[in-house]
Amino acid sequence: MTWTGLLRPAAGLTTEEASGPCAGHLGGEPALPIGTGWPEWPGHGPLTFIASVDCAALPTSDLDIDLPAGGTLQFFYFDGQFDDDEALVEARESGSQAGARVIYVPAGAEVTQRTAPTGIEPYPRVPLAARTVGTFPDITHPVARAAFPAAFSESCGLAHHAVGAADFREALFAATPQHRVGGHAVAIQGSVEREVARGVLGRDTPGSFSDPALLAEAAEWVLLAQIDSDWSAEMCWGDMGTLYWFVKPADLAAHRFDRTWFGWQCT
Repeated sequence: MTWTGLLRPAAGLTTEEASGPCAGHLGGEPALPIGTGWPEWPGHGPLTFIASVDCAALPTSDLDIDLPAGGTLQFFYFDGQFDDDEALVEARESGSQAGARVIYVPAGAEVTQRTAPTGIEPYPRVPLAARTVGTFPDITHPVARAAFPAAFSESCGLAHHAVGAADFREALFAATPQHRVGGHAVAIQGSVEREVARGVLGRDTPGSFSDPALLAEAAEWVLLAQIDSDWSAEMCWGDMGTLYWFVKPADLAAHRFDRTWFGWQCT
């Protein structure tokens, strides 16, 4: 019961054919508001367009985050095409956050179709369908730590607790790819929120799982969206990794998508 109480709803996005309206697409090229320039990472180059999500086509009434009722979210990331993987965008490096961006296009905004800048090859455009799914936290997420304090105690330890057992952790992994809006992030190398917190507070913040400041900051962030590696769109992030965009609830409610924080993990 304790574990199921941690589950949160998300809008699962799939590239498989499904009934209902198109909820967005991976790849292709974006339609941006007139007057909005193609996003760039200063000193590095243009970002690559990753995905577009139609908020009106998502099951927003089922979610526990305050998404806009309409409009689209456009996701961009400096994926290494422009500089042959010289620069990396990482959650723990606050100075690299300009290498990822979310642009919100309100419903009814006047837009124009854009062409990717020279040096950027667009990913194949693949439609997305949406459905409500249940999601669970990584066992190192602050909410899991709070729910199972014994698992992180010196006397027990994660590896000797039920939620840290190898068979339990293995059973949590579902089929990939897993694209989603809202819910818990599918972490590959431990809580992504913890990496975000290190970036926000400074990279020299102690890395201990029990550091109070780190845990408090990590708990402030919620997943906006994650885009998984997906061969149907020829997307592979590192070694079959995942891209994540996080936001604080108050900024999401105010549509302050310029305040998102990006991270990625791979195996």
